[in-house]
Amino acid sequence: MAKDGRRVLLLEREYFPRYHIGESLLPATVHGLARILGVTEQLESAGFVRKLGGTFRWGRSPSPWTFRFSEQERSSEASFAYQVERAKFDEILLRNAQACGVDVREGHSVVGGLHEGERIVGVKYNDADGNVATARAAYVLDASGANSVFQNTIGRRHYDPFFRNVALFGYFRGAGRLPGENAGNILTAAFDGGWCWYIPLSHDGELTSVGVVLPSESAKELKGRDLDETLAQYVRRCGPVADLLSGASRIEEGMYGSVRVLRDFSYRNERYFHQGGVLIGDSACFIDPVFSSGVHLATFSGLLAARSVNTVLSGAISEKRCFEEFELRYRREFGVFYQFLMSFYDMHEEPESYFWSARKILRAQTTGREAFVGLVAGLGTVDERFDSVDAFLHSAANEAQVLRRVTEAKSGVRDADPALAAEMRKHTESLFRERKALLERCQTPTYDDGLLTSEDQLRWVLPPRGGA
Repeated sequence: MAKDGRRVLLLEREYFPRYHIGESLLPATVHGLARILGVTEQLESAGFVRKLGGTFRWGRSPSPWTFRFSEQERSSEASFAYQVERAKFDEILLRNAQACGVDVREGHSVVGGLHEGERIVGVKYNDADGNVATARAAYVLDASGANSVFQNTIGRRHYDPFFRNVALFGYFRGAGRLPGENAGNILTAAFDGGWCWYIPLSHDGELTSVGVVLPSESAKELKGRDLDETLAQYVRRCGPVADLLSGASRIEEGMYGSVRVLRDFSYRNERYFHQGGVLIGDSACFIDPVFSSGVHLATFSGLLAARSVNTVLSGAISEKRCFEEFELRYRREFGVFYQFLMSFYDMHEEPESYFWSARKILRAQTTGREAFVGLVAGLGTVDERFDSVDAFLHSAANEAQVLRRVTEAKSGVRDADPALAAEMRKHTESLFRERKALLERCQTPTYDDGLLTSEDQLRWVLPPRGGA
């Protein structure tokens, strides 16, 4: 927004650098957003581990399998991403915002909104000295994360009934690496109680992020237990990760010195925009981290929101049209990961079945493997949208079938749990109604392709013969 000449105030609760989870980036962020913001060279010189793809021990196959980002055909440049220390990565973005003219104020906590009628016109905040102050603005963008200030003001938040998992994670030194060119890959390995992530954050093995993701019912097992030993017990049940950690020790000092827990981290809001207020990133939605999509969805939504604000303030296109485009594209991208996640959690499949699911979800003309790589690289829906409501509803019907398969796979018995089956139907019907209503609002009778992106990527532009 500042690059487009807007006056931007950024109120940041923490002082940077600060700790944050979400260290595995996708090529769409590294080669898309970073280029637009002008931080490509800074990322290259930061010493981050280069990530050429991912390695999975997942599904029916007992052996790990690997994909490379270079296997997708959307962009030859997007052949790698980075594993990043978020303290360093986020500070690069924050200081770049300052260099672009953003008024960045660290140690400032937003505590509520200012309203005129139903419209959000600013925020109340506590400054670095604890004084209460206010700031008025044409738009308020909430990027405050899972504990969003506006999560139940701009639509209500709904937690997903099927992916209400719990994550337990810590950091290790002296850990091993996968062999050869796979050394920088994220390793995602399932075991009998859940799955593990293994993210190499340094080239020398001195910093590795390791976590276990467990079903929500396992959360009660963590109460009152030593988290360090509990994490170690789960890791021992996951052979590939246990082998890589055989000579490692958990870091016990500094920002990486704690074993942390996250609960109920899959959710979405009813809406992401309402009269001056915009939810972006984890404030709007979050999905299970198996595909490392968190930073991609956050930065992608920020880009979409910025384009909408810039375009409305320029007077070129109406607020309604711009933020319909924002919501549609953002929900579409979130929906792709959500749909694929449901099929991916069916552990009875071979890798080829997951590839085929990706091809169906994206309606791609490529091979299943190429579609899979494009999806997990964050390139599946770039500048694309559903052709019509009918196409979307067909996709929703497929989603309902996948939900049923996942439920049966989890229970092991067909239709074994009537209560879970009823909850599944209710959840599917809710998604169906929500997405149908959204798409019906977003249909533009004068053209089919939605808004286009300006050459500098900072605004929306009307397609030929379009109307505001």
